[in-house]
Amino acid sequence: MKNSILVMMLLFVALSSQAQEQKNKNAKHNIEVNGNCDMCKKRIEKAAFSVKGVKSADWHIDDKILHLIINEEKCSVTEVKQAIIKVGHDAEDLKATNEDYDKLHGCCRYERK
Repeated sequence: MKNSILVMMLLFVALSSQAQEQKNKNAKHNIEVNGNCDMCKKRIEKAAFSVKGVKSADWHIDDKILHLIINEEKCSVTEVKQAIIKVGHDAEDLKATNEDYDKLHGCCRYERK
C-alpha cells in the first residue's frame, strides 16, 4: 500500500514538472508582415509595442520581416499578430479584415495574396 502511494506521488510530481512549459523572457521571433513604406513601419511597430511583453519590434521594409523580442511569460506571437492585423496588415497566417485593410492610406495598400 505504501509503495503504491509513493509511486503515485512520484508519478504526479514527474508529470506536473513536465507539464510546465519553460517560457523565455527574451524570445526572438521573426514574422512576415505585409506593408510598403515608412508609414507602414511606424504602424506595424506601434501595434506590436501595444502588446504587453513586447521588448523590441523592428520591421524591415526590404524583406517585410518584423523582428521581435518578447517576454513569453507575458505575451505570445499570436497576440502580436492579432494586434498587427487589427491595424490592417496581414501577418503570416493571419489576415486583416477587408474593413481594416481598406482603412490604410493609399500608399500602404500592399498587394494581398
